[in-house]
Amino acid sequence: MRHALIFAAGLGERMRPLTNHTPKPLLTVRGKPLIAWHLEKLASMGVHYVVINTSHLAEQFPEVLGDGAQWGLRIRYAYEGPTPLETGGGMLHALPLLGPEPFIVINGDVWTDADFAALPAEPDGVAHLLMVDNPPHHPQGDFALDEQGKLHTEGDQRLTYSGIGVYRRELLNDWQSIIGDSTNNKHPCFKLAPLLRAAMQRGWVNGSHHRGEWTDVGSPERLAALNAERSDENA
Repeated sequence: MRHALIFAAGLGERMRPLTNHTPKPLLTVRGKPLIAWHLEKLASMGVHYVVINTSHLAEQFPEVLGDGAQWGLRIRYAYEGPTPLETGGGMLHALPLLGPEPFIVINGDVWTDADFAALPAEPDGVAHLLMVDNPPHHPQGDFALDEQGKLHTEGDQRLTYSGIGVYRRELLNDWQSIIGDSTNNKHPCFKLAPLLRAAMQRGWVNGSHHRGEWTDVGSPERLAALNAERSDENA
C-alpha cells in the first residue's frame, strides 16, 4: 500500500478542555503527538502518501507535522470546512487525493501496538477491518468475526472495530443509494458504518483480530491512563 488516510477532523468534544486549543490527534501520548505514532508506522511499512482530513483547529496540523518529510512521507491535507463531514463524507472528500489501489485508513484518535504491515495489501472484497476485544466503554461490540475471517452485522462473537482498516474506493460506489441525501455545507456528510453493514450483507468485508494493546483515546481519563502506563514502565 502506498497511500493512507488518517481521520483527524473530529471536534474532540469529549476531550474538552484539552481540545479547546489542541486537536485530539495532536495531544501528547507517551512523549509525542498521538498522530505521530501512526505516521512512524506508516513510513516503516513503505507508505509514501498520507492524506489527513482536518476541520477543528486545522491550521495546527501543518504547523506541527509539516509536509511529512521528517518521516519520509508526503502529507496532504483535506480540509473539510468548519464542520466535520463524518467518516464516510470525509473519505469521499479525500478520494481525489488517494490513489486507485487499496489504502489504509486510521482513526487519528486511537493508540495501538498493532503492526500495520500485517494488514492485507489487497483485501478480499471492499474492506478489511482490524478488530479488537470490546473495551469497557463499548461492551456490545460492533461486528461479529467468523472463523473464515468474514465480518457480519450480527453474531455471538462480537468485537469492536479498532478504527484501522484497509479499504477499496469501491466501498463508496453508489453511496447515495444507501445513505440518501446527506449534505453539510454543500459536501456529503455521512458515516461509513451503513456502507460497511451493507457490504457485509454481501460478504464483502473481512477482518482480523488484534489481541494486543489498543485504546480509543476518547476521554481525558484514557489519555492520562496511557501516559501513566509509560511513566510506570520508566519507573
